Formats: sequence, structure tokens, C-alpha cells
Amino acid sequence: MSYSKEMAHRLMVALDYSSAGEARTLIEQLEGIPCFLKVGMQLFYSAGPDFIRDLKAKGYSVFLDVKMHDIPNTVRGGAHSVTHLGVDMFNVHAAGGLDMMKAAYQGAQTALAENSTLQPPIIIAVTQLTSTDKYVMNEEIGIEGTVEQTVVRYAELTREAGLHGVVASPLEVASIKEACGQAFRTVTPGIRPAGAAQGDQSRTLTPGEAIAQGTDYIVVGRPITSHENPRQAAELILEEMTLHA
Repeated sequence: MSYSKEMAHRLMVALDYSSAGEARTLIEQLEGIPCFLKVGMQLFYSAGPDFIRDLKAKGYSVFLDVKMHDIPNTVRGGAHSVTHLGVDMFNVHAAGGLDMMKAAYQGAQTALAENSTLQPPIIIAVTQLTSTDKYVMNEEIGIEGTVEQTVVRYAELTREAGLHGVVASPLEVASIKEACGQAFRTVTPGIRPAGAAQGDQSRTLTPGEAIAQGTDYIVVGRPITSHENPRQAAELILEEMTLHA
């Protein structure tokens, strides 16, 4: 398989498991591929901070995906704690508002001032979940307009708060980059290789299409973790990403 190390670092493998043991089995299968590892709520609530410390000790880049959404003071404290863990990226919900997102940045900065060995984490905000379509957003969540309009509005608010980027579907990447600049990072779940099941995602592209749209990182879970040969699945995705870069 032919792919670049730089491209491998743009692939985030979602460790959507209920235990550290299951996650470690996959990690062993992916050994040598310098991808990001995404730890979400299920695994973090099960394995805890020690699992993050273990991944960092092994040299992995870690995206802690716990989607903080609370009053500013609580999010400030959460950001302070996860920055001390040494995560490379973490996220908040843009729906929490400007002050909450600013508080996340402040919490991280306080941790960095307390420990000069820490690297500044990339802090991003969730715009709309990739399972959300226009009907759900309009009729259930109560936000008017199109999904793309809301995503771009949240992205602009995130930039104003001083954060580094957003989580959005690959379909909105071009609009986000146009509104917020090419340096503003996009992390895109909802990636499904050709022929893969959509699952609970409603706004998806293939890995190659997402890279061609200009996204900075793609998040892939089940198409790798549920594959009979996860390493082969990851390498095929990386090869496709490289071809479209």
C-alpha cells in the first residue's frame, strides 16, 4: 500500500469500544500506521484518563471526543483537566455559545501555563452531528434554515471564540473554509468508503471525496473497526486519501 505519513496523520480512527482491552486489540492490528486515535464517550467513561495516558506514552496522537457542553465555568475546568492529560485535540459544542467556547480556550491556556512540557491542544467545536438532517434540525431541535447555514454560523462563532476549527460533515467543508479561511481546521466524521453501510449517518462522503473537498482530518469508525481485516481497511482508505490529495 502506498500512502504518505502526512496523510496517515489526517486519518482519525474512532475507537468505539466499551473497554480498553477491545481497543488495544485494534491498536495492535494498526501498529506502525501513524494515525490519530479518537477516544469517544463510551471508551473514555469505561477506561478513564489512564487509557489516554497510556496512548500518549506509546506515542499516539489522541483526539478526546467528549463534546463538552455546560456552563462556561464547568467547561473551563474540563478543558483544564483534559489539557493536563496531554491530548492533542478535544472538542466542545458550539451550541454552548461564545462565552463557553472562550472558557474552554482559557482552561487549556491555564493548564499550559502550569506545565511547560505540554503541547497546546487543538480545540474544536461540534457544529451539527452528522446524523442530523434538515428535518431533525428544524422540527426537533428547533433551528430554522438549512443545515449548512447553521454549520457555517457555528463555525464563524467558533473562530470568534479563538478556537481552532470545527467538527462538521464533509459536505460543509468548502463553505466553512470560504467563511473562516483555509487555516481553520475541519474534522469530518460521516466518512463511508464506497459500498459501506451508511449506519446512522445522513451526511456522508467517501474518504477520497472528503480529502478532495479540502478537509483537514477524516474520522472513520465502523468501516475499519468492524472490518474482518482492520489494517487492510485502514490502508485502503489511506491509499484513496493519498490519491485525492
